Amino acid sequence: MKPKNTLAAYYKLSTLEAGCDEAGRGCLAGPVVAAAVILPKNFNHPLLNDSKQLSEKKRDLLRPIIEQEAIAFGIGIVSHTEIDEINILNASILAMHRALDNLTTEPKHIIVDGNKFKPYKNISHDWIIKGDAKYKSIAAASVLAKTYRDDIMQKLHLEYPNYAWNSNKGYPTKAHRAALVKYGSTKHHRESFNLIPLQLKLDL
Repeated sequence: MKPKNTLAAYYKLSTLEAGCDEAGRGCLAGPVVAAAVILPKNFNHPLLNDSKQLSEKKRDLLRPIIEQEAIAFGIGIVSHTEIDEINILNASILAMHRALDNLTTEPKHIIVDGNKFKPYKNISHDWIIKGDAKYKSIAAASVLAKTYRDDIMQKLHLEYPNYAWNSNKGYPTKAHRAALVKYGSTKHHRESFNLIPLQLKLDL
């Protein structure tokens, strides 16, 4: 039996609307990646949901469908060095602005997952807490942001296999922390983050 999709199709019915979300905000390494997606009002797929609620297989299945059926989509990337310079909150918003820059169709309204955003051009916006579990365009953006970022971390894993980025994608897992203790940080780590907690340092 197929899961029932309960996401709302839009926040404002009569407006061309883009949903935005980011991935990688809590990671210790790699960029933060955002996506902006404008979906047709009648878009529907039973698997579409907040990317965190989906398996990697389902996200990978949804990505080409979203890309093919979207009116427009854009991806924005902010590097780990930029994150260190401007902080992760500003970097996440900048990534969403860059994603919006890459849309081939300009939206009339923007809906954003979370509770922080800075005005983009003169386009109206609303931020929505847990919006990726409420609106289709934000859920679609969450899927694209997550899959594009995962691809980046898979490639970086080939360069630095000791950190298991192919599985943890740069998040602070026990294995990732242990690798930092053993091997130190790489040029892809966010030096402004607490890479090795005090307790691990004391255990050295």
